[in-house]
Amino acid sequence: MNGASLQGKLLVAAPTLTDPNFARAVVLMLDHDENGALGVVVNRPTPVDVTEVLPLWSELVTGPQVLFQGGPVSLDSALGLAVVPGSAEPLGWRRLYGGLGLVDLDAPPEVLAAELGSLRIFAGYSGWGPGQLEQELREGAWYVVDAEPQDAFSLRPERLWRDVLRRQRSELALLSTYLEDPTLN
Repeated sequence: MNGASLQGKLLVAAPTLTDPNFARAVVLMLDHDENGALGVVVNRPTPVDVTEVLPLWSELVTGPQVLFQGGPVSLDSALGLAVVPGSAEPLGWRRLYGGLGLVDLDAPPEVLAAELGSLRIFAGYSGWGPGQLEQELREGAWYVVDAEPQDAFSLRPERLWRDVLRRQRSELALLSTYLEDPTLN
């Protein structure tokens, strides 16, 4: 791996990235080192209500209370991403960076209920082998931008791709107006 870790950054899919798993995706990077990278797509809500899969956690989930498709890897597994304000590290939660961490979804929810500020549950994740993400970045498939605390828990995830691009102080802001189907222009 050349360069700094992208942990805590957002990968925003370039308009030319047409892979259906990642077209218009916003990926929050959870881990990135010489062994590869791992993140979750934060703007892909599914129609599956959390109560159908993890009923004990459903009341703690930040709206919309549905599962999000975190990526194409291990779709049969769930990953809980949560904010715990302050410096506490409650049992059943592992800090990634800042106040963001992973929730042990096998733990009883009542153990964490009082500590959680926001919670979202993802089916699957996005993963890259050693050097794979760096190659995609060289090819221009992704834009790397700073994440804001609310991005992973956006109440309007369907607008997140445009919103993240629009707030950039560069030519990336112009891409927020890029049509999904440029032939409609």
